[in-house]
Order: sequence, then C-alpha cells, then structure tokens
Amino acid sequence: MIATDYWKPYSKILPSYKHIQSKAETFTVEGYNSFFRHSLARMRRKTKCYSKSLKMLEYSILLLMHKWNGTLSILD
Repeated sequence: MIATDYWKPYSKILPSYKHIQSKAETFTVEGYNSFFRHSLARMRRKTKCYSKSLKMLEYSILLLMHKWNGTLSILD
C-alpha cells in the first residue's frame, strides 16, 4: 500500500488498488522527516551542507537513530 495526502496528482499516477489517501496514514512519516531535517544539517536545504556521498548520508542517519534509541554508548 502507498499512503499519501490529498494532493490530486497522486490519484492520477498511483493505481487505486495500492493507494490510500489519508492524513492518518502519513503523519508519522512527516514527523520523522521533520525530525531528520531538524537534527541533520545534510537533510536540510542544499545550500552549504549537503551529502555528496549516499553512504555518508546512510551513516549519519544510522548514528542519529542509535543515539535517539539509546543504543549508542560511545557518545554518552
């Protein structure tokens, strides 16, 4: 299933049997996106801080998630 908000082009592109339009299904993802943009400079606008390497972006997200979940003891 693919959950989106109510932007009309989604319903024209996505097949109806896979598509759900609901804010109830998207608010969690939007919250995580906001958290990442707030916590990692490389997830903000591409002005001065941005990822040149996909691997470094992946490592940054993994470090943030370990720190947030309390599973990264070297930074305590």
